Amino acid sequence: MKLHSAHKKPPTRAIESSDQKLLVSRHEAALRLSISERAIDYLIANKQIATRRIGSRVLIAVTELQRFSRRDHPESVAS
Repeated sequence: MKLHSAHKKPPTRAIESSDQKLLVSRHEAALRLSISERAIDYLIANKQIATRRIGSRVLIAVTELQRFSRRDHPESVAS
């Protein structure tokens, strides 16, 4: 005789601290670089920061943010 549980638990989601994430949202990228989301959009549009699309989400690799933060930036981010 099989026992059916009427209430299945949803799959658990791995909870990672923001320091361990590989990809972050535009909002989180802006927070990490201490700039506005509009400045992030400008950097993306001018191909200074590469993005990845997963479905409709625009995500940025943490390594890409680290690479960007190490470069010299003589010009202003947005005009």
